[in-house]
Amino acid sequence: MNSLSPSRRPRIVAIANQKGGVGKTTTAINLATALAAARKKVLIIDLDPQGNASTGLGIGRGNRKISSYHVLMGEAALDQAVIKTSVPGLDLVPSAADLAGAELELVDVSRREGRLRDAVSHRLAEMDYDYIYVDCPPALGLLTLNALVAADSVIVPLQCEFFALEGVSHLMKTIERVKKAFNPDLDIQGIVLTMFDRRNNLSDAVASDVRDYFKGKVYDTVIPRNVRVSEAPSHGKPVLLYDLKSTGAQAYVHLAGEVLKREKQEVRA
Repeated sequence: MNSLSPSRRPRIVAIANQKGGVGKTTTAINLATALAAARKKVLIIDLDPQGNASTGLGIGRGNRKISSYHVLMGEAALDQAVIKTSVPGLDLVPSAADLAGAELELVDVSRREGRLRDAVSHRLAEMDYDYIYVDCPPALGLLTLNALVAADSVIVPLQCEFFALEGVSHLMKTIERVKKAFNPDLDIQGIVLTMFDRRNNLSDAVASDVRDYFKGKVYDTVIPRNVRVSEAPSHGKPVLLYDLKSTGAQAYVHLAGEVLKREKQEVRA
């Protein structure tokens, strides 16, 4: 069970889907940026060995001296790894190449599935965040397992393509196993439809199928295919800083508003 104190604690959210190229990192960066613009204090933990969240926020590899790898392996405290980004209110625990070997190194470590939860728990009192987003790798290995064990909830970016539901079923089964074995409070916070193309009938069909299957868990906001979203990471910026007026940036602004609205409704309930 997640043992962190409920008083003034951040909401910890894993952004996960074992399929690559569905918009996990893009969603992590831009949703976090939009929430920071709404005066929330946000931390992203880059748990993907590819380090795209770190690159997309303009943190070069030479500036990642202490990374999520060191945190997972117990070589550094979580707050020691935090780097401020160019976005006011948004901090980052970067990834590093060493993280690629963490899956093997953790196999023989005690409480291997709870390393991230323990690291967050030990430093939460010193860290004043509203949200901690964990950007997961495109796999259901020990890194993603650590994120799910540490998290309160999961956001699942889902690309509007033919095999979308088939692929996400494996993640749903993993989440259920984690609930039973390690984190009974884990919940699906929401499904985000990404790379939506209004010119393509398939996008509409997939969106309809996903909404039928997941019901109210699917956010009303959809993230469109947008070249500005694709270009932004190469400039080391969230799309909200790269081109705020673009359809992609505005979609993430609306998504952040929907996230905040849903959370207020949950509190009232």
